Parts: sequence; structure tokens; C-alpha cells
Amino acid sequence: MGVVAAMLAFTVFLFVSEIIRIDLAAILVLVLLGIFSYLPGLDNLADPAHLFDGFASNAVISIIAVMIVGAGLDRTGIMNKVAAKILKLGGTTEARILPIVSGTVGFISSFLQNVGAAALFLPVVSRISVRSGIPLSRLLMPMGFCAILGGTMTMVGSSPLILLNDLIQSANASLPEGQKMEPFGLFSVTPIGAVLILTGILYFLLLGRWVLPGGAEDSDVASAQGTSEYLQRVYGLDASVFEVEVPEDSPLVGQILADINNENSIYIISTFYRGKSSMVQILTAEIAAPCRLAVIGQGGDVRRFAERFGLTVRPELDIFSEEFASTNAGVAELVIPPDSKLIGKSPRDLLLRKTYGLSLLAIHRGEDTLSHVKTEDHTPTQIGLVPFQAGDMLVGHTRWDNLMRLKRDPDFVVVTADFPQDELRPHKVGWALFFFAISLSLILFTDVRLSLCLLVGAVGMMLSRVLSIDEAYRAVGWNTVFLLASLIPLGHAVQNTGTAAWIAQQILLVLDGWPIWALQAGVALLATVFSLVMSNVGATVLLVPLAVSIAVAAGANPAVFALTVAISTSNSFIIPTHQVNALIMGPAGYKVMDFVKSGGIMTVLFWIVSLLMLNLVF
Repeated sequence: MGVVAAMLAFTVFLFVSEIIRIDLAAILVLVLLGIFSYLPGLDNLADPAHLFDGFASNAVISIIAVMIVGAGLDRTGIMNKVAAKILKLGGTTEARILPIVSGTVGFISSFLQNVGAAALFLPVVSRISVRSGIPLSRLLMPMGFCAILGGTMTMVGSSPLILLNDLIQSANASLPEGQKMEPFGLFSVTPIGAVLILTGILYFLLLGRWVLPGGAEDSDVASAQGTSEYLQRVYGLDASVFEVEVPEDSPLVGQILADINNENSIYIISTFYRGKSSMVQILTAEIAAPCRLAVIGQGGDVRRFAERFGLTVRPELDIFSEEFASTNAGVAELVIPPDSKLIGKSPRDLLLRKTYGLSLLAIHRGEDTLSHVKTEDHTPTQIGLVPFQAGDMLVGHTRWDNLMRLKRDPDFVVVTADFPQDELRPHKVGWALFFFAISLSLILFTDVRLSLCLLVGAVGMMLSRVLSIDEAYRAVGWNTVFLLASLIPLGHAVQNTGTAAWIAQQILLVLDGWPIWALQAGVALLATVFSLVMSNVGATVLLVPLAVSIAVAAGANPAVFALTVAISTSNSFIIPTHQVNALIMGPAGYKVMDFVKSGGIMTVLFWIVSLLMLNLVF
């Protein structure tokens, strides 16, 4: 017990000090636990034959599977659409996006395991961060905390609550007839969980600016800005996309796209007409109205164009926001190699837009830049009629999936490297949703083990080629896997050596004779501490019988005390030992002290609010 207590203290020290990376610290603790188990007198510390069982645990396999399922859904483009919907509702302000994301994840988490809900929304939040400019570190922690809080909304939201009715049934065997406890219904805890989620959202809305890490500007946003500055500096081009509304009576109606572009020094690259958005493929097409246009050009040119034809320039992209998000499309550079079949042919000859999905903005040849857009350094040129030469640098706007195809085309050499190179597979969306629905149905309506339910979805997505097996491997956050798997044996040692039971008994002796409310608060605090150093399931199994005994001796309601334990084991925010915290730590670049700072206040709020609601509801 002394060795286990010392190892617990050592682990906490490594986590807080961050002398070494947190996942390496967990592996070190695992190795030390194994080595110590061979020393005389410490053979019951950990069974060396089962030292690595954590890597095959239900929790770890579930995390691996849910990461693969989430990556599969993301690869079909569904998460892009969810992100676009949230941005449409919440704009680009943190105060509006945060409650939408956190509330949605909290609700989903009440029916799906909290780490699953967090993993599914991780790519959504990442895209929202890129497109809104809000640092990822300011969105992921509220999302993660609300995923944990959402587990308290239903009796299937977290493992401790799922276990609780079984533990109550076992405890009833030793209770007299008048004190036997009734099992809880599916939604018995919903008022408590709903208020806890609301508390979490309000906490970050009101105190987020002080408790959340500021975070460096997201690398993708910085990259997009860098590209824009680079194009302006090198080619004198403004790569901004504007959305323009064309009314039905505009003189623009009936005019040909190529003529409009040449006469106004702009570039129309997409249209929205009769509810359908489409990239412009043939420049000889005519404008039909009412419609909207996606236009590339300098701000002044676009505004003069709008005034001339009675158009309205929207302050930000609306209909085209998804189509031209930096995660989906952008400006790229390509070179025509000496053996290209395109040499001597013009963009119009090749139907460049229709054939390759590339909207040509400029041709850089030698020291000259040819573009139909007028700049300070260049006169307009009808580049659609200019034959390509070997060595031409083409600057064009394109979707990233089109650019991936051009990368494999020997007629081009793609120079741009900093773009998302995971090819989306929207044609696989049916298979992805089908296998996700199967996994979810197995979780909600059967007693099949959680990890197996999720692996059904993961394997299904690989078999249906939503993801390749190599892409599935890359989707797994192995630092998270090793962190959790390496800490599981320490939790077992805390429980199996009697350390946990001894600590619990000592604390409960101190609480003996206290008023009922103080006893309940002490039980809640004890469950919180135990869930930080061992699994929440282990803490629940250990503490529920003790809590029931205390309640009976003090004349309190034993069912409420048992529920207090099951809910309080979700109060895991201070250090990243909870699966959700471990999951979000890497992508957002959090340090342990970020969790201590933000999670410390959240822990106190959870403790106070849960106790108040438990006593109000029951």
C-alpha cells in the first residue's frame, strides 16, 4: 500500500511538472509497476502476466474504434456539413459557437459514450476553428467537458450509471425490507445532467477568457493568410472570394461569363441558381437571375462591378461558405513540365475548368505575370486564349480534391504542398452512415460489449472502403491509447492492494457523526478523488456499498447516496486521466496545468451543483 501511494504521488508529480511528455510518463509508471512487482514482498503489486491487459481493455479498444468511426464519417464530408451548419447558426464568434457545439455534444453524450461523442465532434470543431479563426484550444476543452457532463443526463450516459442499478440490487440483499432501494429509471437523472451541462456552458461563456488557454493562431488559418500574402506579393493577385447577389432585373442578365470577367477585371468561379450551386465550367454560358455569384477579384474592382450592374456584395460568404472554405478549396500553383501534352494549347482549348476543375487566375512566365485581373504591375490579358509553354507557373483556384487528382496527372507538377491531402469520398456517405447506425443501435439496444459494438462500425467502414486500413491506423491517436492503457494497471493496483479501501475507510471514519448533508458532500468528494486515480467504474464499485452503509447508519436515503457516487465519478476535469481529456489534449496542445486551471473551478462547480440538484430532485 505504501509503494502504491508513493507511485500515485510520483505519477501526479510527473503529470503536473511535465518534465517528460505525459504519455511517456504513463509508460514509465507502467514499467516501474512491472519491475517493482518482481521485488520480494511486492509480488501482489501487479501481476506481470496481466501487466499489459490495459491495451486490450474495453475502454482502450473503444477509443481506437471510435476514432476510426469518426475518421470514416469525416472522410465522407459529413463533418464538413455539420461544421458549416454550426457556423451558419453561430457565425464566427466564440460566444455563439461555444454553446452550440458544447450543448450538442452534451446531448449526444447522454446516449453515446462520452469519449465517442467527443471523438466524433473532434474533426467538426477542428474545421470550425480553421474557418472561424477561433483557436482550437478555446473550443476543445468546453466541448470535452460538456461531453463528460452529458454522461450524467441518462442512466446509459456513463459506465458508473449503467452499473448503478446492478449495485443497488446487490446492496438490497443486506438491507431490511423497509430500506430496500428502488432502481432508477432511464431519465431519473436528466434534470441533474441538464443543469450540469448548462453550468459548464455558462462557466466557459462567463469565465472562458480567463480560464481557457489563449492558444496560438491555428496553423491552417495562418497558412491560409500566408498564402494570400504570398500571392499578393509575388503575383499582385488578391485571392479573396466575394459573394454577389444578382437581382432579376439586373442588366447583367443574358451576358456571357467570359465577357463579364474580361471587362470588369474579376473572375466568376461559381454560380447559385434555382437552389443549385455549381462551379463555372464553360465561360460561354450566360447569366440567369435571380442568382448569386462567387467572384474572385480585388475588393475595389468587385464593388465597382456591383455598382455598375445594381448588384449586392454580401459582407461574408453565405451560400458559398462551404464550397470555398479553406478546408475544401483554395489557390494553388502548378507548373507545366517540358513533356506535358498541354504545351501549345490554351485554357479555352482544353476546357480547363470543366476538364481539370481549375479556375485559372494567372500565368507566371519568366519575369511576367499574365492575368485578366488589372493590378498596379500588370495590364489585363485574356489568359484563356494564351497557349501554355513549358515552365509556365499556373496560379488557379481549385477544390483540394481536384488538386489531389492533378497531383497524379503527369501533365502538371503541383507546387502547392500545404493543403489537406485526404481525398474526400462523398459517394461513400451511405456506407458510413449505415455502419455508424449499426454501431449506435448495438450500443443502445443490446448488451453487446461497447468495444465490440464500435469495432463493428470500424471494420464495416474499412470493408466498404470508406477508409483504407492504413488510413484507419493513421486516424488513431496512439499517444492517447498509450496514456490510458499504461495507467490502467496503476488503477488496478490501487484497488487490488486495498489502498483504495483503506483510504476510503479512514476518510469515512473522520466523517462519522457529521450531518447528512456533510456526509453526502464528503462521499461526493471521495468519489471525485478516486475517479482521478483509478477507473470511474472501479471507484463506483468500491464506494457505492460504503456510501449505502453510511446512509443507513445516518438515517439518510441510501439510494441518493449511491447515486451521488455514480454521478460524482464523472467529476474528472483536473488532470487528463479521463478518456475525453486524454483525447483532446494532443490536438489542442493542452498542458496539464491548463486542466488544473480550468478543471479546478469546474470540479468545484460540479460538486456544488450536483449536490444541490440531487437534493432538489430526490
